[in-house]
Amino acid sequence: MEIAFYVLAVSAILSALAVVFAKSPVYSVLWLILTFFTIAGQYVLLNAQFLAAVHVIVYAGAIMVLFLFVIMLLNLNIATEPVKPVYMRAYEIVGGCVLCLTMVAAIHTSSFEFTPVNAYDNSIGTIEKLGVTLYNNYIFIFEVSSLLFLAAMIGAVILAKKGDI
Repeated sequence: MEIAFYVLAVSAILSALAVVFAKSPVYSVLWLILTFFTIAGQYVLLNAQFLAAVHVIVYAGAIMVLFLFVIMLLNLNIATEPVKPVYMRAYEIVGGCVLCLTMVAAIHTSSFEFTPVNAYDNSIGTIEKLGVTLYNNYIFIFEVSSLLFLAAMIGAVILAKKGDI
């Protein structure tokens, strides 16, 4: 179990780095799909099979297909990319260094306290536990997000409608 965790973790990190450093946007999307599958594997190791299935269906399936279609329709490649001024590279390096320093400072100032778990709970990650938590503890947030999605759907219908409403 521990070996599987480390294999999935290392492959997730390596494929995420390949997403960033891939020359072609299509290859970048394919590496991102592999990253999503390794994260879904981590969900399976945590006994959250439902979350793993939803993660694969939603992210690796629907959203990545959408990304591939957009990239292929835009025909992105290096030859059509505009040339950036030389000083932009310096800004990128400074921004990356500032981001790294911020992350190091955040990790350094935070305290990591691990409390041992007495008994293993088999219900963690199951659909029943997810439903009980979602509809009991987070019902207000769930209802607000459903209203937000409803407003987005109504807005999409209004924008798509050609004539007067």
